[in-house]
Amino acid sequence: MIVLICLALLVVTTVIHYEILRGLSASLPSIGIPARVKLIFVIFGTFLAHTLEIILYALAILLMSHHLGWGTLGGVEKVTFKVCMYFSAETFTSLGFGDVIPHGGLRLLSGAEALNGLLLIGWSASYIYITMERFWIEDVKNGKYAGQ
Repeated sequence: MIVLICLALLVVTTVIHYEILRGLSASLPSIGIPARVKLIFVIFGTFLAHTLEIILYALAILLMSHHLGWGTLGGVEKVTFKVCMYFSAETFTSLGFGDVIPHGGLRLLSGAEALNGLLLIGWSASYIYITMERFWIEDVKNGKYAGQ
């Protein structure tokens, strides 16, 4: 069952990421704002995607530990949503302070989240680079240059 939860989260987070990036790609070119401002929208859009994905993992951690009893988080007095968000963010980003430690089925979920986060963060970095390059080319074609 834990494997199915991991797979479901992988699919849902990938769909969230795809839809947010697709939405940015579809809407930004037609908006009449400077390329620099468009890039800010890209940064905030990708940040929003990652935040939603971290929240989903935090909810899964809370459900698995608090309600289903499929694992627990060591190093904390009580498993709350706030603790789950913290653990999820440090796992998703592969930061891993180590002050909160998964036990039981949460160990598998944590490994899946770290790998998923690595892939989605890499995807965001590639998307931001490609978008930035496109905006620079757009600026050059319109007679605007990076220093102006």
